[in-house]
Amino acid sequence: MVRAPGLSVRLKLTLSYAGFLMLAGALLVAAVVFFYLHLPHGVIYATGDLRINRSVLLRSFAPFMAIVLGFLLVFGLVGGWLLAGRMLTPLARLTDAARMAANGSLSHRIRLPGRKDELRELADAFDTMLVRLEAYSAEQQRFAANASHELRTPLAITQTLLNVALRDVNRNTDELVHRLQAVNTRAIDLTEALLLLSRADQKSFRREHVDLSLIGEEATETLLPMAEKHGVTIETSGDMTPTIGSEALLLQMTTNLVHNAIIHNLPEQGTVWITTSLQPDTVVLTVENTGQKLAPQLVATLVEPFQRGTERIHSGHAGVGLGLAIVKSITQAHDGTLTLAPRAAGGLCVTVQLPAASPHTGRGRSRGIAASPREA
Repeated sequence: MVRAPGLSVRLKLTLSYAGFLMLAGALLVAAVVFFYLHLPHGVIYATGDLRINRSVLLRSFAPFMAIVLGFLLVFGLVGGWLLAGRMLTPLARLTDAARMAANGSLSHRIRLPGRKDELRELADAFDTMLVRLEAYSAEQQRFAANASHELRTPLAITQTLLNVALRDVNRNTDELVHRLQAVNTRAIDLTEALLLLSRADQKSFRREHVDLSLIGEEATETLLPMAEKHGVTIETSGDMTPTIGSEALLLQMTTNLVHNAIIHNLPEQGTVWITTSLQPDTVVLTVENTGQKLAPQLVATLVEPFQRGTERIHSGHAGVGLGLAIVKSITQAHDGTLTLAPRAAGGLCVTVQLPAASPHTGRGRSRGIAASPREA
């Protein structure tokens, strides 16, 4: 925004302080003059041979009043300038920090000393904002680097396949088309996942009343064929869990969790448990699965983009490394919390807590076993 030049805040405070002193002095002088104007005419002071009337007293008092007002003006300007400078020192540090942040340096902190007041609260809030901006910037840079690498891989494979086809004109084109289709499908999936992640981060979605328990059922039905193929049993149970949010995004979140639980499971006879519960202020969705034992250090990194927990991610139903990252973004976009914890017997337990839509009394609705490949 282009603004016309104006007076500094310090000069404005100085002039305001000096003006206030001048006004107070003028009012004092006016009061004195008013007092003497209402005295009776004639002699108002007599002692010995000295007699002073009202007019003489006023003529003698006028120069003194001018000197006092001049002193008040100088005192107000000097004192106001010094006091304003002292009071505005924190703002100068805030301005310097803001300029550094605008130039790309987010590591600087104000750390304003002294007791709590309005300016120090502003400085502390600015420091907190810088911390969050620095973390967000680092996360975005890391994500951009990972995304570039992941997108470059299918493009490089495509280029290699095309180069081989150009050199070998007798090569079977059916095999080439099949491999190009697989690579292109992966690139499309990755692009759509990136768009979904961006949409969740920007919170650009319409909110409506949603029941997480019904979303869990829908995600289970969608992934039943995959569960049957992997020999995994899916069990669902719990309460109605009303919340407010995007049904499409919450369905994507739940589908990602169930998909992840199916893929990262035991080679055979694995189990996935999907439970929902209603608490006073929150609704809870829990997805647990059997599987390999995971170290807590590894679990803490699974929500980062393109982080993979086990080598089974390279299977035919592998994702693009954004499943739990998308879950995290959708959860945060809905003002919820995401918790990952390794199971003692092996596998992972993921808990999503979202704000409840309203108090609900319809508890205890059990949905039992939703899917079992051995019964299908």
